[in-house]
Amino acid sequence: MVVQRQNYNNNVHVLVIPYPAQGHISPLIQFSKRLVSKGIKTTFATTHYTVKSITAPNISVEPISDGFDESGFSQAKNVELFLNSFKTNGSKTLSNLIQKHQKTSTPITCIVYDSFLPWALDVAKQHRIYGAAFFTNSAAVCNIFCRIHHGLIETPVDELPLIVPGLPPLNSRDLPSFIRFPESYPAYMAMKLNQFSNLNQADWMFVNTFEALEAEVVKGLTEMFPAKLIGPMVPSAYLDGRIKGDKGYGANLWKPLSEDCINWLNAKPSQSVVYISFGSMVSLTSEQIEELALGLKESEVNFLWVLRESEQGKLPKGYKDSIKEKGIIVTWCNQLELLAHDAVGCFVTHCGWNSTLESLSLGVPVVCLPQWADQLPDAKFLEEIWEVGVRPKEDENGVVKREEFMLSLKVVMESERSEVIRRNASEWKKLARDAVCEGGSSDKNINQFVDYLTNTNMKGNDLSSY
Repeated sequence: MVVQRQNYNNNVHVLVIPYPAQGHISPLIQFSKRLVSKGIKTTFATTHYTVKSITAPNISVEPISDGFDESGFSQAKNVELFLNSFKTNGSKTLSNLIQKHQKTSTPITCIVYDSFLPWALDVAKQHRIYGAAFFTNSAAVCNIFCRIHHGLIETPVDELPLIVPGLPPLNSRDLPSFIRFPESYPAYMAMKLNQFSNLNQADWMFVNTFEALEAEVVKGLTEMFPAKLIGPMVPSAYLDGRIKGDKGYGANLWKPLSEDCINWLNAKPSQSVVYISFGSMVSLTSEQIEELALGLKESEVNFLWVLRESEQGKLPKGYKDSIKEKGIIVTWCNQLELLAHDAVGCFVTHCGWNSTLESLSLGVPVVCLPQWADQLPDAKFLEEIWEVGVRPKEDENGVVKREEFMLSLKVVMESERSEVIRRNASEWKKLARDAVCEGGSSDKNINQFVDYLTNTNMKGNDLSSY
């Protein structure tokens, strides 16, 4: 059944606010589309620099300021400066936006905010409207940082493996880099912990994951963190198909080259192509890029590599000409279309959470090359818990050598184990779809939120029974 946009409930207006990065905008715009499909008027508020990238139908888009309206974070060039500026300017412009809508027939009744922006909850409470925190990482990562915030895990971690209720034992290579090397990322570590600074005042907490995927993790987390799991926030066309025409996120900070990619893929046999992408932010060393490049060439697989133009100078000299028969290198592509294509048999990924959910939702096996932050525990789960891929070992300098990389490709693409990996990937694809289909666990949790907003007079009501 395809869900058309319903008539809006005029008593409900949700304002959704992402952290202004591709990996945060995409799941939050997808959540906005889910709300709209259920009859909830939804406005998406993002920074001046990113507002022009949002093209989702039936969703109003409004700008707020991070203080660097021309080019956002690249203009600030400093994490702490950017976050402080965003808090100051974002709070003020968000408040102005709320006041503007209070003069209309559909005032804002609830703010769904990216958990990286806890000040948005303060603004919501100042205006006596509800606030819902939206976590864009896994429940496992929420579990780890929530416990650090409550003083239940000390950093740096001295005793390994780290034992966390609901999680497998975590060794050094499995820990988020902010925990492994807290002195190296103080601003990011502070941002991760600030997600929980005022969370006790939030009326809802959402996590972009689903119950079948992280059931054990959630059991160990519920007491401190009673979140609703509403994922995977992947466009409906690749899951339940209930939102008409929903084939992309509707938020691209870079121009896709999907036509070039798809035409190339159409000429390749089924499950013969290795797709490589490290997301929008990861920058690999020249040595690592060279090892991957030579490993791909020597393995003689068909491959499509998404590599930003700024990274392509790290390729071996003359590399593009030397691989023309087997490979193609592009600066950006529509990842969902690629993963859904029959020719793709493996995804070499940095294990960012969005890419992780996309690979699981589309049933594509993975080779895990996590680089930093939450990517490391994500890789642990992909390889050992969900069993949909392998993670090659790094050398003493943290580099995956070509021989190790080639071995991993062989395991996923053509070994006896590859059959088990593909079966597991197919099963997770089904479970992801089940979660968001009508009556699925995530769909029920979204419906519960929608029903409460729709049926409750928002002002002055207690949510303790939710």
